[in-house]
Amino acid sequence: MGLFSFLKSTPARIPADLSFIGVDMHSHLLPALDDGSQNIDDSIHFIKALHELGYHKFICTPHIISDMYPNTKETIDPAYELVKARLAEENIPVEISYAAEFMVNADFDQIIKDEKLLVFGKNYVLIEMSYMAASPNIKEVIFDLIMRGYKPVLAHPERYSYYHNRSGAIDDFIDAGCLLQVNILSLTGMYGKEVKRMAEALISQKLISFAGTDLHHDRHLAMMQQLATDPAIINQLQSLKLLNSEL
Repeated sequence: MGLFSFLKSTPARIPADLSFIGVDMHSHLLPALDDGSQNIDDSIHFIKALHELGYHKFICTPHIISDMYPNTKETIDPAYELVKARLAEENIPVEISYAAEFMVNADFDQIIKDEKLLVFGKNYVLIEMSYMAASPNIKEVIFDLIMRGYKPVLAHPERYSYYHNRSGAIDDFIDAGCLLQVNILSLTGMYGKEVKRMAEALISQKLISFAGTDLHHDRHLAMMQQLATDPAIINQLQSLKLLNSEL
């Protein structure tokens, strides 16, 4: 070992422990509903592994996108019951429930009117937009949800590239009463450098209320296991006053 080899060393890893978050409120762990877990064995595998990282409660949020994943309570509930029963059978000590991740499009207005929203916690509703363009009715939807007594939570705002160079665009959501949820995986650079930079900026400005795994598959799990021992990422997350633990 050379005299100055220590200068090239990487920061020491820390024990994997995400128990300070504890509750995952955004994931795709229920089987065969969307582009997340495709079978019950994968669902149990993911939940076991996340439990080992410190999670004790999972609020599963399958996509509801009318033309792609037209899920409803009636399609989600059987998948939830299947996972719940298997967890009990294997004595895995975690809590599980479900809500949904709603795509804000024209059909979402009707879901609101029909009172078919799937919520979590204190009437929180997880919403998302296309990565290609903002939903033209997003402001009206947020206003409508709030007027009806719901608390909208915008999923992964850091991933909407059309906001990256628009100063104040994200502040508009905050001002409208919408909470923000960051994808923990965004901090790894998994979705690209610009997304990572945006996530870090939102965290440094203390604009984030929730952190979610948004876990879909094995690659996401491997990245979660890796980032859980990264002190830089853990410090960023611990700097936030997350609402996850209140769920």
